[in-house]
Amino acid sequence: MPPQTVQTFPSNQSSCDVFVYQRAAVVLFPIFYSVVFIISTCGNSLVLRVICQRKQKFNSTSIYLVNLALSDALFTLALPGRITYYIRHFDWPFGDLLCKVTTLLFFTNTYAGIGFMTCISLDRYLAMVHPHRLQCLRSVKVVRRVCCLVWALVFLEVAPLLFRSMLHEHQGRRTCMEYFNFEGSRFTPYLLILACVVSFCCPLTIIMCCYAKINIKLRDAAKKNSVTGRSRRNHRANTIILLILLTFIVCFSPYHVNVIQFMARKIHHQPTCEELRAFKVSLQITVSLMNFNCCLDPVIYFFAIKTYKKRVMSLFKDYLYTSGASSKMTAENSSSNT
Repeated sequence: MPPQTVQTFPSNQSSCDVFVYQRAAVVLFPIFYSVVFIISTCGNSLVLRVICQRKQKFNSTSIYLVNLALSDALFTLALPGRITYYIRHFDWPFGDLLCKVTTLLFFTNTYAGIGFMTCISLDRYLAMVHPHRLQCLRSVKVVRRVCCLVWALVFLEVAPLLFRSMLHEHQGRRTCMEYFNFEGSRFTPYLLILACVVSFCCPLTIIMCCYAKINIKLRDAAKKNSVTGRSRRNHRANTIILLILLTFIVCFSPYHVNVIQFMARKIHHQPTCEELRAFKVSLQITVSLMNFNCCLDPVIYFFAIKTYKKRVMSLFKDYLYTSGASSKMTAENSSSNT
């Protein structure tokens, strides 16, 4: 179960107003998620179009990237409702079912993103460090099965959300994906820490190990053969995993570290009202960072897929040319008028 799906606030703190610091949120979050919506829609739609239009056969990396882009695209569908929710001062107007769907898409994107980033790192590791061994694991048939397995595991992880009401009344407002009215059992902190370790710490360790192994391989290759050491393909693979690692640390680390530290403290004492408010604010900020991953994923596509890179550069050049031509025409019209 995703760490945020169970509220852990004690019943004797039910009178604590955790929405006391929300004035800035109703302004900043609609702007933030509107920017995320635009970037994610453009970036992920373009990569899906580029990959699907390619004449070459799908390889292992492109299959993982398509699934990552699909996960981001599904998440983008939930953003308009979330933006409306913040604009209405944390009042959800669309009913419990759509609230559940929105929550499901949020966490599906998170854990599918983590899963496919880990798969891409392992795929690059096998291609670089073991180019002649274990290549059966990179076959299209196996990779498709791995993708199905990732989706199945993610669905099992977030499925409990479908059986829990995500909509609650709070001071005349219907809040969605807010958990201050929930109270978990005494085992909840242990379960959430375990969930964070399995769903975040283990993938992060795998990605870091893959990056380290590839760096060692590149260094050894550079010593033995300067031509091989400067291979663009090898360094591109290293860049891809570095970008994945940075995205992982920037987007997913704050949220999971925040949940782990709060649950670890909750094991020893019941949180005060001020601690609950601080956790609520930090949770919203770290969830926003976590959702920002769908804007950084197109950067990974830019370095991983040559066709995507060419397409983006072509669009950028066309934009510059159009802007330049428009400015030149405006200047000519102004000079002619004078």
